[in-house]
Amino acid sequence: MSIPVMGLLFMLLLFGLLLLRQPVWLALALCGIVGNVLLSNVTVAKLVAGTTIFDIASSYGLSVVPLFILMGEIASKSRLSADLFKAARVVLSGMRGGLAVATICASGAFGAICGSSIATAATMTRIAMPEMRRAGYDEGIAAASVASGGTLGILIPPSIILVIYGSIAEVSVPKLFAASLFPGLILLVLYAIVALVVAARSPDRVPLDSSASMAERFKALRQPWQFIVLFAATIGGIYLGVFSPNEAAAVGAFGAIVLGFATGNLTFERLTEAVRVSVITSAVLFMIIIGATIFANFVVQTRLPELLLASARDFGLQPWAVVTIIILLYVVMGCFLEGIGMMLITVPVFLPVIIGYGYDPIWFGVLVVVVVELGLITPPVGMNLFIIQAQIPGTSIRTLYRGILPFLIAPLILIAILFALPQLTLWLPSILY
Repeated sequence: MSIPVMGLLFMLLLFGLLLLRQPVWLALALCGIVGNVLLSNVTVAKLVAGTTIFDIASSYGLSVVPLFILMGEIASKSRLSADLFKAARVVLSGMRGGLAVATICASGAFGAICGSSIATAATMTRIAMPEMRRAGYDEGIAAASVASGGTLGILIPPSIILVIYGSIAEVSVPKLFAASLFPGLILLVLYAIVALVVAARSPDRVPLDSSASMAERFKALRQPWQFIVLFAATIGGIYLGVFSPNEAAAVGAFGAIVLGFATGNLTFERLTEAVRVSVITSAVLFMIIIGATIFANFVVQTRLPELLLASARDFGLQPWAVVTIIILLYVVMGCFLEGIGMMLITVPVFLPVIIGYGYDPIWFGVLVVVVVELGLITPPVGMNLFIIQAQIPGTSIRTLYRGILPFLIAPLILIAILFALPQLTLWLPSILY
């Protein structure tokens, strides 16, 4: 058996383990370790596993992950997300579907200081779903607004998944954050347009909201001042070159604690719970990263990416056709696999092929995140849909599937835009850096 074929077989074994519902980190680490044993020997496999655990655990670049998670958890416990939703609801009142658009906008804003899609969806479910239910919104449309808005948490910077991609692809995290800003805002607008179109076509399922006065709208804009402060301190500091991503995450987490206690919305009990959840979430992510790094080491040694690149060129495939095939594979995998795990599995294989065809790794990183976002709301898995269902008992998954279908159009449109206008992602990084 040739070494590249062995790499392909272990990729299939990995997906088989995942379909058998084995933990992502365990499937990755097991395939990587066994593969390294077969390629070399037990001693080499033990050396790779041991050094990988040490390198990942002591990585300065990845220290930004638990800090951004902590900042998001503290912001959630400090009811910052509730202030964002209330402000968006008042400003967008008086239009049919305004509450759904307010949910999407508040989710995007909260994602800008949270960096996690699942955390954003879980938080906004507790805040927005009761309000939309009281307003008479259809359950499926309300849940779809929360689920789609939640995906913005991994595209609008800071984004945990972009930090992880940057560590794999060895590209600048600040450049990735700059590259994802405009696509994130465009996707927010596309989701809002879909919500308004759905509301216009189904007036019986989306009641008309009462309208607030202009004075009330301007007053509401002053409510989420804590968000503005945190965003300016973190993302603004990164873009202006004042902070590195790690320093910005530390400043943001500390700032969220100070603002929480200053406003009286954060207690020691809530702070303790935020730290506990952050530690658990970070530990899970680091286990996945360790497993993925061990597996990536094996994949590189099998020269599987080189085989894929050579095969694509032998078939005479155009660069756009190769990227289209990769995107389709991501869409299919996104229906069954969790986003971060999917990215960690595939990027070491696909990235050398993409670079070999002359594409920018920063552009590809943003594209991967958009496709991962699509997977978060695509049946039958759709992680955000299950997060919402777990918090609103009695809602059938079929209702959620039916409600989310129109919203799948938005990320597909953004993927087409990124294809047609790659400078949309590359312009801001070229200006700032």
